[in-house]
Amino acid sequence: MRPLLSGAIAIMATILASCTAPVENDTRELIVLIAPNSDDEYYAPMRENIMKFQVNFAKTFAQHDDVIILTDEAQFAEYSQVLDVKHVAIATMADIWARDFGLVNPHAPRMFLYSSAGQGGGINGEAEAYAVQEYLTELTRSANLKYENVELINDGGNWVEDYVGNVVLSRKFLADNQLTESDAKAILRTKTGAVNIAFIDADEEGGLEHADGVVSFVDENSVIINNYDEYPEFAEKLKRDLRAGLPNVKITEIVMPYVGSQIYDSRFGSACGLYTNALVTQHRIYFPQFGIPEDAIALAQIRAATNREVIPIDSAKVCEMGGGVRCMSWQLRGENATNLAAYLRQK
Repeated sequence: MRPLLSGAIAIMATILASCTAPVENDTRELIVLIAPNSDDEYYAPMRENIMKFQVNFAKTFAQHDDVIILTDEAQFAEYSQVLDVKHVAIATMADIWARDFGLVNPHAPRMFLYSSAGQGGGINGEAEAYAVQEYLTELTRSANLKYENVELINDGGNWVEDYVGNVVLSRKFLADNQLTESDAKAILRTKTGAVNIAFIDADEEGGLEHADGVVSFVDENSVIINNYDEYPEFAEKLKRDLRAGLPNVKITEIVMPYVGSQIYDSRFGSACGLYTNALVTQHRIYFPQFGIPEDAIALAQIRAATNREVIPIDSAKVCEMGGGVRCMSWQLRGENATNLAAYLRQK
């Protein structure tokens, strides 16, 4: 989602090919977070804020499920001093936004081709995006994770689903892969098992254009969307697109006190005030909070819209970078979660 870290090593040339993992009944989730490398200049001004956010998030998540923060060797001791060592592991990665270049759908894991938008676009962005994903690919190979590769360009932030066949993507996917909506739906149903697919317009021009800043599933075929009262035409088209792609979808609007003045990198929008960028697990929703009056309103709205437990997570320290709770989270379940945790313990 951001420029390649300065300490990157040479990328590998071979793409991992593997089979689909079976659907697991285990309800525990493993969330993997990635610390910025100690020598990274891009994240250096935000490094302390990122660490505080990740440590707080990890401590909260560990009360319910499993979490591991990946660090380079230089930061392992620092993170281990404030977290139980079982929640920290040495595995140098090339970026912190694991959602985008990681596996989607912990039930039936798949890896798309990470787009260059998160690395700034252009030829250099394409090379850096490939390198970023290869770091993770090598880890999945070493840990014997099972998943399918999908040879289509898409970030995990632009793949929002309820894990029972309903999926939302922005139309950036169509442009990146030069597909019509009908062709894209047919291909995605074949390659991912998706049943109902809605394509929506992003609420930003250029940049990442991820669906997870606009919409989030909170239950089966039930979504929350930002309240776009100031943009009624966009709001109505968004609802039409969702209903066209997701039959009988339940739509709940949620307050959106967007703060666009807090932006770390001018190439990417802010996530401050975007409550839709929430991490949804089988039983819980980890819900961003920003230290503003609207936090309480948003909490009440989402709790009325879902049967899942809603857990607030302070995201104010990192939202200006364009992400937070969902964007930093790589979700694994079942055999893949077990294998990765076992591999990291051996290192």
